Amino acid sequence: MSNVFLTGHLVCRDQEQVAVVVQHLPLHTKLTRAEPGCLSFEVNPTQNPLIWQVDERFQDAASFHAHQQRAAVSEWGRATANLERRYEINGV
Repeated sequence: MSNVFLTGHLVCRDQEQVAVVVQHLPLHTKLTRAEPGCLSFEVNPTQNPLIWQVDERFQDAASFHAHQQRAAVSEWGRATANLERRYEINGV
């Protein structure tokens, strides 16, 4: 059983999208960190106000996929569906 790592950027087009991230991120973070198999989850602003650094680590592929499925249908997933994601995933 190997850990799954996701790292990369969530990219907003404008301040309106940044406001969506700011509004929905606290609950998304809380729910994700409470998921079985979540070892770490961080989404932080970068020096560019439109780009967020994303770093996730899950216990295994099953917990990572469960997170992806939950997040996709969550309020976060719906609100941020149009944001660009530049992620690299290792361990799947």
